[in-house]
Amino acid sequence: MTSLALGIMSGTSLDGVDVALVRIHGERSVELCGFASESYAPSDRRLIREAIVHGGAPELATLDVLLAERFADVARALCERVSVDIDTVDVVGSHGQTIWHVPGTASLQVGNASVLAERLGLRVVSDFRSGDIATGGQGAPLVPMADGMLFASDTPRLLLNIGGMANATWVRQAGALDDLVAFDTGPGVAVIDGITHLVDPSVEYDHDGERARRGSADPGAVAWALSHSYFESPPPKSTGREVFGEPFARELQVRSNGSDDDAVATAVAVVAESIATQIQRWVPAAGEVVVSGGGARNPALMDALHVRLGNHSIRSFGDLFFDGDAKEAVAFAYLAWRTTRGLAGNVPAATGARGPRVLGLVTGSDLGERVQ
Repeated sequence: MTSLALGIMSGTSLDGVDVALVRIHGERSVELCGFASESYAPSDRRLIREAIVHGGAPELATLDVLLAERFADVARALCERVSVDIDTVDVVGSHGQTIWHVPGTASLQVGNASVLAERLGLRVVSDFRSGDIATGGQGAPLVPMADGMLFASDTPRLLLNIGGMANATWVRQAGALDDLVAFDTGPGVAVIDGITHLVDPSVEYDHDGERARRGSADPGAVAWALSHSYFESPPPKSTGREVFGEPFARELQVRSNGSDDDAVATAVAVVAESIATQIQRWVPAAGEVVVSGGGARNPALMDALHVRLGNHSIRSFGDLFFDGDAKEAVAFAYLAWRTTRGLAGNVPAATGARGPRVLGLVTGSDLGERVQ
């Protein structure tokens, strides 16, 4: 028996809301039925950035509801666009927008589940990370469950997602979770976007890697970035904007001697080098590398990765499955489905948790009238 699920993701890149409509055929098979990605307006990004850096209770409470309303609007519009009656959806998995993540201690996501459940008239599974943290885990990464069950192969494969932060999952064989290796490699497009925005506040990212291609990386600044203690820590480990956010990007820009283009090229070099060195240090023979996320659309970054990972076959996630931008939203639809069936959502080998746990809080039901 198949199930329909919606997955909602707003990542550390702060670029927008991703919603996936997924038909789940079982633990090992999903089908993407529809995908929508709605960019945040500059004013929305400012609100989220301010909440991350300076947010107090009033700002966080307001953002919590504002984002839930936005999530609901995009989800409803997606169902209408693909001609799926929203009443036929079984569950919604909402990751929410991460505001603060202290690995193993606390993790806060906003996007009020009660508002979302009321607007959609559906059960919503949210707050996935807390259950893993409560049992001694990092609370991240959680996508490795989907990587290991849905996107692995019969030979070793490394799934690399480059969002605001970059994360890697190595799977020996599909379904083999016990020896899976997964962790955040460090900064992703957040530091590239951050420096691009610093040198030109009128833009949010380096379109097609144009600035990076015109510039040259500063070796001293790259070495400073890679000396961060995070890179010395073995997996399981996770990180976020608390470590590699705007202050890090600003310091990297200051240390990068040269033009504005050189500063952006330096950021690209830091991301590529950190990904490559972390993979080479902590991952068994990687085999095939499959790349997804916003970073996969940056030609300058991908060129740098091809140089640094030249001994690996590098493929696009979209060439093997579906639009790579939908991957994390699909993963949270799948995790919500697992929650409703009493199946574990975390992979202890990836998070360091004491054991597998059913994750998330379930809000709402099929009862009552839907608010239009």
